Amino acid sequence: MNKSAFLLPAVAVVVVGLLSSVFIVDERQKALVLQFGQIVRVKEDPGLSFKLPLIQEVVRYDDRILSRDFEPLEVTPSDDRRLIVDAFARYRIADVERFRQAVGDGGEEAAARRLDSILRAETREVLGSVSSNDILSVDRAALMLRIRNQAIAEANALGLQVVDVRLKRTDLPPENLAATYERMKAEREREAADEIARGNEAAQRVRAGADRTVVELVSDATRQSEITRGEADAERNAIFAESFGSDPEFFEFYRSMTAYSRALTSENSTMVLSPDNEFFNYLKSDEGASAN
Repeated sequence: MNKSAFLLPAVAVVVVGLLSSVFIVDERQKALVLQFGQIVRVKEDPGLSFKLPLIQEVVRYDDRILSRDFEPLEVTPSDDRRLIVDAFARYRIADVERFRQAVGDGGEEAAARRLDSILRAETREVLGSVSSNDILSVDRAALMLRIRNQAIAEANALGLQVVDVRLKRTDLPPENLAATYERMKAEREREAADEIARGNEAAQRVRAGADRTVVELVSDATRQSEITRGEADAERNAIFAESFGSDPEFFEFYRSMTAYSRALTSENSTMVLSPDNEFFNYLKSDEGASAN
């Protein structure tokens, strides 16, 4: 009876000791075996492992890529145009032994806060060396790479590996938005005025060219018409001259009849002429013939 009473507690102690000496490392973790606060072993491979019960303890750290959002950060680029930058970083614990030595019992949250300080300082330095247009342009990927590269050395001292740094948003401070909007509006209005002026200038050139073309066409048409009219008049005069030369008496009679037709345009036409005027020679001849 006394033997059984002694054996059962001993077996229980052995079982508890065996269970406390076994630990499992998940594939998403890395582990440190500590003895009186000192690192005695690093366990990075997943699976079953052993430690000294009661004397040694196991501390596990996440081996996955972690994400950390910055608090919105105000930066002043080289052109003194203040910006509010919202960014985040992705990192992982690369060296658990160095990580433990750097942050102690503070763990991952303490490391994340120290990483925040590093990245905020590097972000201010990099973005402060360029203009706001560079930050707002599509080429800012190069700036993010510079921030990451400059933060790598300091992060390595913490046992961290900075995988990536990204700028999520870049905004103007609220007090600068109205002034920026007015400046952009003035620039667009100036560009619009320039375009209108250039358009008016081009329209004036087109109108001047059209007016010149019209003058040239009218002048040429007038010249051609005068040439044609002159040629027609010359041909008419040649015909008259030929007719006059063929039968001068008939030509004289024809011209007199035409003159009568143009002069006596109404029934009550009145003409005052001297008796010996030659205008009515042919009428006088007719009257003389009738009297005879």
